[in-house]
Amino acid sequence: MDVNIMPGKYVVAVSGGVDSVVLLDLLAGRAELRLVVAHFDHGMRAESCADRLFVQNLAQKYNLPFVFDEGNLGAKASEATGRAGRYKFLRQVMRAADAQSIVTAHHEDDLLETAILNLLRGTGRKGLSSLKNPGEIYRPLLDTPKQALAEYAKTHHLEWREDATNADITYLRNYIRHKILPRFDAGARQNLRGLVDAAHRANTEIDTLLTNQLHVQTSRLVLDRQWFAMLPHAVAKEMLAAWLRSHGIRNFDKKLIERVTAAAKTFAPRKRIDIDAAHVLRVEKTRLALAPRER
Repeated sequence: MDVNIMPGKYVVAVSGGVDSVVLLDLLAGRAELRLVVAHFDHGMRAESCADRLFVQNLAQKYNLPFVFDEGNLGAKASEATGRAGRYKFLRQVMRAADAQSIVTAHHEDDLLETAILNLLRGTGRKGLSSLKNPGEIYRPLLDTPKQALAEYAKTHHLEWREDATNADITYLRNYIRHKILPRFDAGARQNLRGLVDAAHRANTEIDTLLTNQLHVQTSRLVLDRQWFAMLPHAVAKEMLAAWLRSHGIRNFDKKLIERVTAAAKTFAPRKRIDIDAAHVLRVEKTRLALAPRER
């Protein structure tokens, strides 16, 4: 098994599970790579401290620097909260280490599970191809099935930690992993993967068109209100979402986009619409202006 990765310095996210243990083993023997092993203890399980010690010993085995942090999120924290804390930590390590990317062990099964999960949640066009490779996150195993990673681990006598919560099918992702995806034969998996790849290509083209339209506005912080109001509603929602993302605002859902789009088209001038804890949208007669929330 080979990993396609350019020479350089990387932060490798290692949870201690079989996927990340295999990833680290594949990368550690590459002389052209400088690696930092990073582990985030979410503090959501009683045994998470043992996971951290396991990864620390693994890094020592490969003679690699090790960095960790504790989230202390608690057993009731959501998957989204855990993911946000984990990536915040990984980005901090990347900047501190002056690394070029964060490398994670997401594989093809993760890709397909996420596509099914997001379809069930109705997350829109982005959901079908959300698990890809943005600039600072590199996922070199996305073409590798989970089974191949498990076989590699057994063949090379690797040890790893099992997260007991991964078997709990009351979580929707675990239900998909254990009850839905195993029913897919090779042909069905290939068809779903083809749909995910096609959605990714289409999303890339759509995002480029949206960005080009935003560039013709008079200011990055302003949209022409008449132009926005004349857009078909579905297009206006996509445009608003792209505009917010261009300013680093990503913590929004479909309900917020729907509410703000409708308000931006219909509110009287001098109204303000809450976006998040730091931003509001000012509705003026001829324009829509993104502004910091007054404290």
